[in-house]
Amino acid sequence: MSESAAPLAHLREVLTAAHDGLAGVGSALSSLSSGDLAELMTLVDGVRAQTEAAQVRVVAEGAHRGDFTAAMRGEGTAHGWVRMHAPSLRQGGAGQLAQFAQLVAAATPSGEWVNGAPRAGSFADEEQPEGKVWKRVAAGEVGVSLALTTLREIERMKDLLKPEAIPTVTDGILDVGQFWGQGEARKLRPRLLAKHGLEGAFDKKQKKLAPGAFLTSPIVEEAELTEYRMAMTPEQAARLEAAIGPLSKPAPNPDTGEADLRSAGQRRVEALTAVLAGRAGEDADHAEPGGAPTVVHVSMTLAELLAGLSQGDGHGSGAGRVMGSRAQQTMLAPSTVRQMACDADVVPVVLGADGEVVDLGRVTRLFTRGQRRWLWHRDGGCTFPGCTAPAAWTQAHHLVHWVDGGASDLTNAALLCQRHHTQVHQQRLIATVHPPDADGRSVTWDLGPDSYDRELPERLAEFARAKRDAAERRRRRRKLDTGLPEGWGSAMSEEDLLELGDELLAEHELFEDAFDPDEHDAWATWGAHDDLWAQPA
Repeated sequence: MSESAAPLAHLREVLTAAHDGLAGVGSALSSLSSGDLAELMTLVDGVRAQTEAAQVRVVAEGAHRGDFTAAMRGEGTAHGWVRMHAPSLRQGGAGQLAQFAQLVAAATPSGEWVNGAPRAGSFADEEQPEGKVWKRVAAGEVGVSLALTTLREIERMKDLLKPEAIPTVTDGILDVGQFWGQGEARKLRPRLLAKHGLEGAFDKKQKKLAPGAFLTSPIVEEAELTEYRMAMTPEQAARLEAAIGPLSKPAPNPDTGEADLRSAGQRRVEALTAVLAGRAGEDADHAEPGGAPTVVHVSMTLAELLAGLSQGDGHGSGAGRVMGSRAQQTMLAPSTVRQMACDADVVPVVLGADGEVVDLGRVTRLFTRGQRRWLWHRDGGCTFPGCTAPAAWTQAHHLVHWVDGGASDLTNAALLCQRHHTQVHQQRLIATVHPPDADGRSVTWDLGPDSYDRELPERLAEFARAKRDAAERRRRRRKLDTGLPEGWGSAMSEEDLLELGDELLAEHELFEDAFDPDEHDAWATWGAHDDLWAQPA
C-alpha cells in the first residue's frame, strides 16, 4: 500500500458513509416532527457548507502543485479540472470555485507560493483580505460566491481606503453578507468609504458617478407601454424619491374605503407623472419659478457637514444619510449636501458625536418664491459666463454658501443652471452682485482658482457689518416711534385688523397676477430698490 493509500481509504470510507446517509434522508422524513425537520435542515446545511469548503481545499491543493496543467498535457485549467471531476458543478459554480481556490493557493504573506508544509490555505495571511475570507470559508461560515464578492469589493475600494482599515472593512462585508446576502454586502460600499476612506475619497468617488447616469429615449413596443431605462447618482435618486415618495403611497377610496389596488410600480409612475405635470404647469401658466419642489431629509454630524471647508478643498470625510423616503440610507458626500442646501428644501437632522439626535431642524425654504421671481427678472437665466440656459432651467445659488452663514437675500444670490451650479461648487468660485452694467448683467464671476475661499472672510465680515447696521437702524426707529395717533389703538378690533390685512393681501396678489414682464421693465423700478445695492458703511 502506498503512503497516500491509507489516508485516501479513510476519507473514502467517511465520505461514502456521509453520501449514503444523505441519500437515505428521504425515507425517514415522514416519521419526523416539525421540530425534527428544522434540526435536520440545519444538519444538512452544515454538511453542505463543509462540502464546499472541502472542495475549495482540494482545488487549492491542486493549484498549489500545478496538477491542472499536468493533467491536461500542458493545456489544462482549474476550471476544466473542476468540471471534469465534480460533475454536479457543470450546472454552475465550477468557475467560481476554481477562481477562489487559485486565489487562496497564491495568497501568502510575501505574495509568493509556498512549496512546503503547511499546505494550501493554511499559509494565507489572516490579517489580509484573502486570509480572512479563507478562514471563514474553511470554517463553513461563508460560501465561495460571497468570498469572491468580498474580495472584489476590497479590490475596488483598496486605493480609496485607509490601509489600516482594510481588515476591518473585510470583516464588515463578510459579516453583513453572511447574514443578509451578497446584495446587501455590495450596498455597504458607500458607507464603508465614508467611514474608512482616505480624506475626500468618498466625495471624489461620488463626483465620478455623474458621467454614468443616464435616461434612455423612449422604447415603444407595438404602440403599447413606453419603456425607459435610467441610472442616477445618489443625489439625483434622493431628489426623485423625495418628490414622488409622498404621492406614491397607497390611497384607499375615501368614500367607500376600498383598498388601493394599484401595484407599487403603477403608483410610482403615476406619482412621477403628477410631479412632472405640476412643474410643467407652473412654468407654462405662471412663467415664474416654482420654488423648491421637494423636501430632502439628510442626517449628518455638524463636523461632517463643515468638513473640508477649513482646508478649502470642500471635500472632507464622512457622509450625509438620506432619511424618510425610498432612497433611505443613500449616502451623500458632504459637498453634495452643501450644494443641495442652495436650491432644495432641506430638513437637517443634526447628530451628536455619539450619534444621538441633538437638533431636528424645520423645513428651511432658502429663497422665497418672491425672491426667485425677482432673480428671474434680474438675471434672465444662468449667470455663468457664456451660458445661455433660460431662467426656467436654473437654480438659485447662494454666492456665500448657506452652510457658511450666507444670507438668503438678493445681494447674495445668482441663477445657475445645474451644470454650472455643480462646477461652481466643485471649483469653489464666487461672484459679485452689482447694478446692471452696459450689457444688463448684474452678476460677475471670479473664475480664478478657489476664488470663493479667498473672498469668504471679507464677505462674512460684510454680512456682520450689515447685520449690525440693520440692528442699529431698528433701534433708532423704535426710539423715535411714539406710537399710533390717539384713538387708533381702540378704533379697530382685532377682527377688523385681520379683515383689512386679508384685503391688502388680495390686492397684492391681483397686482402680481396682472404684472406682465414684457410690458414692465424690471429695471424701471430700480430706484425703489437702492437699498439692495447699498454698501455697508
